[in-house]
Amino acid sequence: MISKPALAVKDLSVVFDDENNSIHALENISFNIHQQEFVCFLGPSGSGKTTLLRLIANLIKPTFGEVNFMFGHQPKIGMVFQQPNLMTWRTVLENIKLPLELENEDKDIANQKAKDMIELVGLKGFENSYPRDLSGGMAQRVGLSRGLIHDPDLLLLDEPFASLDALTRERMWTELSNIWQAKQKTVIMVTHSINESLFLADRVLVLTQRPGKIKLDMQVDLPRPRDEEIRYTSHFGKLAKKLRDAIE
Repeated sequence: MISKPALAVKDLSVVFDDENNSIHALENISFNIHQQEFVCFLGPSGSGKTTLLRLIANLIKPTFGEVNFMFGHQPKIGMVFQQPNLMTWRTVLENIKLPLELENEDKDIANQKAKDMIELVGLKGFENSYPRDLSGGMAQRVGLSRGLIHDPDLLLLDEPFASLDALTRERMWTELSNIWQAKQKTVIMVTHSINESLFLADRVLVLTQRPGKIKLDMQVDLPRPRDEEIRYTSHFGKLAKKLRDAIE
C-alpha cells in the first residue's frame, strides 16, 4: 500500500556550461514519489537519468526548479553505483560496516548490524572474505548492504547490475526484490533495461532524449512478490511494449 509522500520534484531543469557550449541535460521535470515506493527511471543513454539521481542525492544543484523531501527530517540517503567500489583491503564485514564507522557507531552494534545485513543478502560464510574472492554478484550484494546498513530513508541505485552477466543480473533482480520486500525502503533506480524496471518497480518513469523530459509515468500493476515466471506472462509483455514504444 502506497504511503505518504517522500519527495517532490518540481520544474527541474539542468544546464551544464563549459567554455565551448551548453548542454541542456534535463528540462522542466516534475514528479512525486511516496514512501516505500520503488520507482525506476528508464530511458536512452544521454537522457539525464543519472543527472536526475545526482540531483536527488544533492551531489549537484539544479539550474532551475527544486527537490523537496517530505520525511519530516533531513533524510538519510544511501547510494549504490554501477561498480560496488569495495575497499580491497577490507573484508566483506568491514566493507559493509564502513558507513557506521563513519557515523561513530558503537563497534559491537556496528558488527551486529553488518552481520544482520550479511544474513539478509545471502552472504553468510563470507564475512571474512576479501573482494578479490567474490563474484560480481556477491560484490554487488556487499555494495547494496553498505548502502542499506545505516537504515537510509531513501536508497538511490545507479544501474547497479549493469556490469554483471545476463544470468547473474536476473538473479540479482530477485535478490533486490526480496531485500526491498524485507526493508520496505523508498527506492529510486536508474536502468536501461525494460525487463529490469518492470520486475522491480511500482512505477516506471520514461525520459526522452536530451534534454530529458518525462514522456511516460506508468504504474506497474504486477502482483508482489514477483518471481521469474512473471516475466513470461502476457501482461508483462504488454507493459514491456508500452515502455518500448515510449522509449522509441
